[in-house]
This record gives sequence, structure tokens and C-alpha cells, in this order.
Amino acid sequence: MASDNKVIKRIFNLDTNTYAEGALPEKTKEMIGLACSMVLRCDDCVKYHLGKCHELGVLDAEMQEIFSVATLIGGTIVVPHLRRATEYWEALRS
Repeated sequence: MASDNKVIKRIFNLDTNTYAEGALPEKTKEMIGLACSMVLRCDDCVKYHLGKCHELGVLDAEMQEIFSVATLIGGTIVVPHLRRATEYWEALRS
């Protein structure tokens, strides 16, 4: 951010505005972001969205359903990311 790159700043602003409260609650948007990140197999993104979901009070039962949807859509290639996501979710809860 110190380089004052207009494009990067606009992308970050777009990200902030996308996940802001709107027609869908912020919590719902983060859950969607998590499922999409798992399907895209981006571990950094998965961890980020897990942290936000934890902050926003996502319940364990909700998280299990998010994991189920992501694995169904992404297929078995998502399983390694599911394992790491489950471990990180458990760490966040403790």
C-alpha cells in the first residue's frame, strides 16, 4: 500500500465493499467467500475467510455445511484443503 498503486488500492477497496453488509449479511458473504476459496483451492484465502467467519459467529453446524457444499462443488480435489480448513477451524475455536 505504501507504493500508492491505484489499481491495487482499487482492488482492495472492491474487496472491502463486496463483503460489506448489503442485501446479504456480511456473515453470509463470508461463508460464500469461504466456499469459493475452497473450490479455488487457495489456502491463504480459506484461512482468511475462516478467521472472518469465526469473528462473525459462524456456528460449527454452519461450518460443516459450508465444507460440504465446497467439497461437493469442487470435488475430491478439495479434500486436502478441507482437512487443513478443519484443522484451522478447530484451532480458532480453542
